[in-house]
Amino acid sequence: MIELAVMTGAGAVKSGYGVPKRMHNGSGCGLRPDSPAAMHLRPEPLWRESLGLVERYLPFERRLVHTDGVVQIAGEVFTSLHIIKVGAVKTVALSASGREQVVGLHLPGEWIGFECIATGLHGCNVYAMDTCEIWSLRYDALIRVAAAVPAVQQALWHAMSCQLARDREWRFSLCTLPADARVAEFVLTWMASLSARDLRTDQITLRLTRAEIGTYLGMTLETVSRSFSHLERCGLIRFEDKGRRYFAVPSVAALSEFVRNTVDPPERKTLQ
Repeated sequence: MIELAVMTGAGAVKSGYGVPKRMHNGSGCGLRPDSPAAMHLRPEPLWRESLGLVERYLPFERRLVHTDGVVQIAGEVFTSLHIIKVGAVKTVALSASGREQVVGLHLPGEWIGFECIATGLHGCNVYAMDTCEIWSLRYDALIRVAAAVPAVQQALWHAMSCQLARDREWRFSLCTLPADARVAEFVLTWMASLSARDLRTDQITLRLTRAEIGTYLGMTLETVSRSFSHLERCGLIRFEDKGRRYFAVPSVAALSEFVRNTVDPPERKTLQ
């Protein structure tokens, strides 16, 4: 199990994904604006507004789901979309052989279940990674309200667009980055998502095993472990305990530079 440790502060909520940001933000990490890692640091400005619109206009079921609790079960009939108020969840798909694969990670303000609209069935299991507050909204009620309230419709389309863009970037990473850079980009992307929500990025939390990270990044468990070890030797991450369960990122800029040099090596720049 890998956990990027969270330092709690005054006024923090109990979930590890509700701690106020203290150090880094999307504009202050020293990243080149057009770099792949910096692209992730552009905030999703409507996520907080989405929660406010749901609370104002829509009836919803509020649920408290504890760590590893089930948010959604694959195969069930689709009736509702979910939006995360507090916490983080992982989306897990089953292969034909029954093997589980992590296919999505979601933070506050993100919607769950868009892929179910076409089939009418939940295609994935969704589990809480932390103590979560989940709001469940009936899809038929959401469509009626969206037709009557343009702001709700805009927030819905924006959320769908963000997920499509994120999926595209994830596939691009899988297809173009070598193993070490893929793990580094994974850490940067997660930190950027926290930064966009005003959560801490100097020390963060992510409860995934190396095997789960491997399924998400298209790598074996052993390759994930080797990549983390390489990033540690390079001084890009720092493990905080002997069990190597907790680590921090000393410099976001240095980690981003590592990914950028993989995509655009210095020697190629010299030849241009």
